[in-house]
Amino acid sequence: MKNRIVRLVAPAVFALLVMLTPSLSFAQEGDLQVVEEVIAQVNDDVITLSNLKFEMKQRIEALKQNGMTEQQAQDEVTKRRDELIATLVNEKLLLQKGKELEMSDKVEAEVNRRMLDVAKDQGIPTMEKLYEAMRQSGVSPDEMRATLRAEIMKQAVMESEVDAKLYYNPTMPELQAYFKAHPEKFRKPETVKISEIYLGLAGRDEAQVKAKAQQLVAEARSGADFKKLAADNSEREDKGHRVATESKGYVGQFDVPSLRQDIADAIKNVKAGMVTEPLKTPDGYQIFRVDERIDGSDASVFAENRVREAIAIEKSPKAHDEYLQKLRDEAYIKLAPNYTAGVLPLLKIKEEVAVDASESSSGSRPVGKEHKGKGKFLKIFPKPF
Repeated sequence: MKNRIVRLVAPAVFALLVMLTPSLSFAQEGDLQVVEEVIAQVNDDVITLSNLKFEMKQRIEALKQNGMTEQQAQDEVTKRRDELIATLVNEKLLLQKGKELEMSDKVEAEVNRRMLDVAKDQGIPTMEKLYEAMRQSGVSPDEMRATLRAEIMKQAVMESEVDAKLYYNPTMPELQAYFKAHPEKFRKPETVKISEIYLGLAGRDEAQVKAKAQQLVAEARSGADFKKLAADNSEREDKGHRVATESKGYVGQFDVPSLRQDIADAIKNVKAGMVTEPLKTPDGYQIFRVDERIDGSDASVFAENRVREAIAIEKSPKAHDEYLQKLRDEAYIKLAPNYTAGVLPLLKIKEEVAVDASESSSGSRPVGKEHKGKGKFLKIFPKPF
C-alpha cells in the first residue's frame, strides 16, 4: 500500500488532476474517467468513498436484521456518517499497527482456521466447496476473508498492546487491595442450567417461523416434554447434523452475569422448569427452558485470575480510548475538506496540528507534527483558492 498513490501521482499533469474532488484522470487520450474520491489519508493509506459506502451498507443490513425498515436504517446510518468515518480511521490505524508488529502471518493463519471451522460446522468437506456455497448464497469469499482478517487484526493489536498489560501488570498487593475494595464482584453468582429450541429463518417466511415458535411454547407450557419437543423440532446444527437429537436441547450451565444480555432478560423471571417467550435473533428464534437455578453466595472468595479479569474489564474501555488517541496523535491524518468539520472533533485532533490543506506539493508537514517516518503528502486533496 505504501507509495501506491505516490506512484500514481508522479506525472505533473496527473498530479494536478487528482487534486480535484471527485478526481479526474486520462483513461486514453481525449477520454476522462472518475477516480475514487478520497475521504481521508491515514499515514500511507487512504479511506475512500467506496470504503465508506461499503461500511454503511453493512450497517444498514444489520439494522434491518434487527427490525428497522430500509428507510429507518438508511436514516440512522446516514445520521452517524461522521462517526463511521472516525471509526474507519481508528480501524486503519489498528491494521497498520498490526502489520508493524508483524502479526500478519498469525492473523492469516487464524482466518484460515476459522474458515475451516465454518466448513466443518456446515458439514462441507473442502474450502473450495465452502467458497462455492458462499458464492451461491451471494456472499463473496474474498470480502468475507477481508472482513474477518481486519476484525482479527484489530482484536490482536488491542489484546497485545492494551488488554494483556491490563491483565498482567497489577502486582499481588494491588490485586489484594482491589479485592478488598470490591468484595461484591467476587461473590459466587447465581447460575442456571438451560435448554433451548432453535428455529432458523434462512429461506423461510418469518411469520410462519414465529408462529411455530409460539406453538411450541404453548405446548411446553401445557405439559409437553421439552426434551422431546427439542429433539423433534430444534434446528441447531454442528458439522451439518442436528444436535438436539442427542442433547435433547440442553445447552449448559452458566453464571447469570455472563449470559448474553437478551438471554439474561428473557429468563430473568422464569422459574425452574418453565420456558421463555420466543426470543428473536438475527438468524432465527430461540425458546429457552430454565432447567435449574442455583443460588449464589454472599461470601467473597479471592481468586487471582478473577481479580485480574475484573481489573482488566473495568479499565479496558478507557485504556482502549487512550491507546487509539495515542495512535491518532502519532499519525499523519488528513481529512478531505467536506468531512473535516464533522469528523475532526470526533478524532480529538487539534486542527492546528492536523495536516493543513494548504501544504505545498513538496510534502512539507505542519510545524510541531513529528513525522516519525510515517505518511507522505499524497496530493489527493484540493488546495484552497
